[in-house]
Amino acid sequence: MTMSPFTRVLLGLCCLLVALWLVAPTLVVVPMSFNENKSLAFPPKGFTLDWYANFFSNPEWSSSLFNSLKVASLVAVAATVLGTLAAFGLDRMKSASAGWLRMILLTPMIVPGVVLGIGIYAVYLDTHLVGTLFGFVVAHTMLAIPFVLIAVSASLEVFDKRLELAAASLGAGRWTTFRTVTMPLIAPGILSGFLFAFVTSFDEIIVSLFITSPYLKTLPVQIYSSITRDADPTVAAVGTILFLATTLLIGLGLVLFGRERRT
Repeated sequence: MTMSPFTRVLLGLCCLLVALWLVAPTLVVVPMSFNENKSLAFPPKGFTLDWYANFFSNPEWSSSLFNSLKVASLVAVAATVLGTLAAFGLDRMKSASAGWLRMILLTPMIVPGVVLGIGIYAVYLDTHLVGTLFGFVVAHTMLAIPFVLIAVSASLEVFDKRLELAAASLGAGRWTTFRTVTMPLIAPGILSGFLFAFVTSFDEIIVSLFITSPYLKTLPVQIYSSITRDADPTVAAVGTILFLATTLLIGLGLVLFGRERRT
């Protein structure tokens, strides 16, 4: 069924309006980051780069960015490994308990963050993990595993298991079959899960507020502290930098994906 030119134009305009509506708050933040006044105000007055300089020169901001990148990288690796193994286990299970196990693994996506934060904080107080790197990684990994599980499970749903049988019939062992057949075919799902896990950890704020300490703050916690304490345009500068970095990464991914499809 083909659409008329008018319908295509109408759908295109609707998509454009929805996109503008979603991006509008971010576009407001960008000019606010150049405001000369020491407050978050729109429209901005004057032009200055002092807030960007403050972000890179202030130890609180630079250390929080480094902490977020470090925690998110470790979480992405750990959640990808554990989530992929869980997806494989559930995909191979034939019993009815697989559905219950999947529901339990997806619980962190359903339970409110405040409830999880209170529970994690109570456990961490007894185990002395509050404000530690290991504590952040464990808590964020728990939140990121469901996203990896969903992404990898989606790839396994369309994966043809007869290819594994063919590799096994030709003498390949389980590890060789996984490395040469299964892994390349489900790699997009694993990569998607890795990116989702990284973003989930990097943006996490609710649980992080419960387990943070003056010695280890992530960037979202630092942004929250700045908003409640100073509310200067440095926050807008941080948002602009993150917006540009995310846009460049997404654009690079689309370019690489387009080249892969053409080849």
